[in-house]
Amino acid sequence: MTDTTDARTTPTTELPSQYAPAEVEQRRYETWVSNGYFTADPASDKPPFAIVIPPPNVTGSLHVGHALDHTIQDAIIRRKRMQGFETLWLPGMDHAGIATQNVVERQLAANGQSRHDLGREAFVARVWEWKAESGGAILGQMRRLGDSVDWSRERFTMDEGLSRAVQTVFKKMFDDDLIYRANRIINWCPRCLTALSDIEVEHSDDDGELVSIRYGEGDTAIVVATTRAETMLGDTAIAVHPDDERYKHLVGTEVELPLTGRRIPIVADEHVDPAFGTGAVKVTPAHDPNDFEIGQRHNLPSLTIMDERAVITVPGPFEGLDRFEARPAIVAALREEGRIVAEKRPYVHAVGHCSRCKTTVEPRLSLQWFVNTTPLAQAAGDAVRDGRVRIDPPELAKRYFAWVDNMHDWCISRQLWWGHRIPVWYGPDGEIVCVGPDEEPPAGDGWTQDEDVLDTWFSSGLWPFSTLGWPEQTPELTKFYPTSVLVTGYDILFFWVARMMMFGLYAMDGKQPFDVVALHGMVRDQYGKKMSKSFGNVVDPLDWIERFGADATRFALARGANPGSDVAVSEEWTQGSRNFNNKLWNATRFALLNGATLAGELPAELSTVDRWILSRLQHVTAEVDDYFEAYEFAKVCDALYHFAWDDVCDWYLELAKPVMQAGGPAADATRRVLGEVLEKLLKLLHPIVPFVTEELWLALTGGETIVRAPWPVPVSALIDDAAEAEVATLQKVVTEVRRFRSDQGVKPTQRVSARLTGLDAAGIAAHESLIRSLARLDASGDDFAASATLAVSDAVTVELDTRGTIDVKAERARLEKDRAAAAKEQAQCQAKLGNEAFIGKAPEAVVAKIKDRLATAEADLVRIAAALDALPAA
Repeated sequence: MTDTTDARTTPTTELPSQYAPAEVEQRRYETWVSNGYFTADPASDKPPFAIVIPPPNVTGSLHVGHALDHTIQDAIIRRKRMQGFETLWLPGMDHAGIATQNVVERQLAANGQSRHDLGREAFVARVWEWKAESGGAILGQMRRLGDSVDWSRERFTMDEGLSRAVQTVFKKMFDDDLIYRANRIINWCPRCLTALSDIEVEHSDDDGELVSIRYGEGDTAIVVATTRAETMLGDTAIAVHPDDERYKHLVGTEVELPLTGRRIPIVADEHVDPAFGTGAVKVTPAHDPNDFEIGQRHNLPSLTIMDERAVITVPGPFEGLDRFEARPAIVAALREEGRIVAEKRPYVHAVGHCSRCKTTVEPRLSLQWFVNTTPLAQAAGDAVRDGRVRIDPPELAKRYFAWVDNMHDWCISRQLWWGHRIPVWYGPDGEIVCVGPDEEPPAGDGWTQDEDVLDTWFSSGLWPFSTLGWPEQTPELTKFYPTSVLVTGYDILFFWVARMMMFGLYAMDGKQPFDVVALHGMVRDQYGKKMSKSFGNVVDPLDWIERFGADATRFALARGANPGSDVAVSEEWTQGSRNFNNKLWNATRFALLNGATLAGELPAELSTVDRWILSRLQHVTAEVDDYFEAYEFAKVCDALYHFAWDDVCDWYLELAKPVMQAGGPAADATRRVLGEVLEKLLKLLHPIVPFVTEELWLALTGGETIVRAPWPVPVSALIDDAAEAEVATLQKVVTEVRRFRSDQGVKPTQRVSARLTGLDAAGIAAHESLIRSLARLDASGDDFAASATLAVSDAVTVELDTRGTIDVKAERARLEKDRAAAAKEQAQCQAKLGNEAFIGKAPEAVVAKIKDRLATAEADLVRIAAALDALPAA
């Protein structure tokens, strides 16, 4: 790493009056990339630190969840780069089987064609053409956000190297009997005509119906309830609990299935909950996962009653009807036969939908390829239990264990053409051959390859090691595996994280894919609501970047990011982040115009104020380090925000102004301290707001780049408790006077005569001129008459002569108006917090915000009352 602090050759003395992100960001980013600042060197002897980016879909664009995820990862990797690690942040994209195929199929449909008109080979070629022309827009958007990824190592889940890794793993798992083909119940999309993984199914509470149907007659009759009446055509049994006394006499008997004339058995199965409904359930093994398991235990036949488009195929009056057309028709027929016992509409229940086309998913018995997850899931759970992998925050480990300890076998085949085609060939005499990457497929007549492709999650599950060159033992794999941390949302802890754990531990001989899983929450609006197009509260981060800059967008997102907790954001907060960047810009500009420097060592003799700010810097540096290590990005931002805005801008710069204006050795020392503090502050902020800090750091130092500048470390010798205590007393005096002036309606520019006593006892007598300068206080003259007295502390008293500075009548009216507003706010907050229904439904963040508002209103009432009491008589 270049120690860019040694390259301070041409620091700038002037900056433009305003920070314009659009004029800086693209230019700086292109320089970073072209200079190779983000490129990893596997031959380096520096300690490695690697993150593989969760690959966004090739069809996708940057949404606010991506922006949060990438901001966190970039902050981590930028800090580690500055700390001297050999860093690799590896970018790439997922081929997104269903989504991408849908995009191209829609294009064909617009021209009156289908993929079948082209044929498989030509269609796949067309998809590759689309990717080259239109895919990957998100990669350019990542650049706009400032992602410091190693673009020279960009990967794609369908590129040659990753395809080889996929085929290698499939062959190995097939040979190890961890992959098999069988008829099982899977999620099926009748629109996309493919099996779906769990992650591709979105559940929502939909209005439906609950229909109770009587099977059988007289004493042998039994009533079942269903939300999918059409599936009764495929019933092959009725199940009851073996201990349910109501039905014991019926177990082993048969009843007639209405509308069909078929007779089906009544079986006893412990899966049935006797307390739910009538305690009896219809069993449709080919169209329900739980029913399938019951069917397996009782050797029941599985009757498929729908085709792949969810059209009824059972011969009879309902044949050819769509499932949703058949449902009311079947209920009407049952009603006519007197079989309907009860009907409930609407009946709200959870319904699965295809995440791509929103079609209602149909459980379907189908011949598919599966992964035997039992041994793989066991290993994935053990890696967390024995400490090889840490989940942060730790309380989410329970959710991880609940998933991996109860994992079902995973359906990995998809009825698509775009994706990794399953490397299995079928022979003319029933032979099945799995072909590895260096093997030739069987030759001769009658051999055909499996038509299906692998689930997208199969290839993305290999991402942490396949992107580093596996199955070859590349320098990258040797240097950077296992990767250091995986940053992702808690919502895909199971779907993606668990798969990477299973594949990594299996393929890499028990070596985990990452050491830490750092989980963040979902981005919500300022009221804690989930973002949704239907709510009209969706945020476009690219719009924010365009209007406020990438740094402001990043800071607003990071400032709400606590481990595992949802992140609330609003445009107002992003505007506030832009204001923070402008504050930083103006502070540095002021410092440069006033001679702030980094030349030479820090002077041995420093003023109390200089020692104070240096001491505060050491504390903040240590705090920021601790927060970074704990992935507490909200606290990182909060600590730096208040240090920059409060300590540096509001206090130190104001305290430094009269010193620098006076000139002499004290001014020179302050200029050196000011340069030191700003340089370290810019470095601490750089991982979160990279563009503005680069621009300011270059102006301040004349160095090469802040990207590779060394990360600040706390210097214990600069911690000065006495200086901090002394300045804290000074600040208290100034703050109390300012508060009094504001409460009394004294204009900020109005100077007020004052007498200060007790400064010696408080140890701040040397700062009287600074106190008077900051609080705008003149010395007391011969005609001084105190109209107000402030007891700032046990030692310090400030007497003020406010005669002629206040319109008492107008000020009293203003304060009374403020008191009424504060009382109204107090009452509204108390009413909300006293409403149990509201408290029970509102997100924690919303409740906390109302509590804060209440506390502020109550404090305002106390303050306003004191101000009214302090007003002189009219």
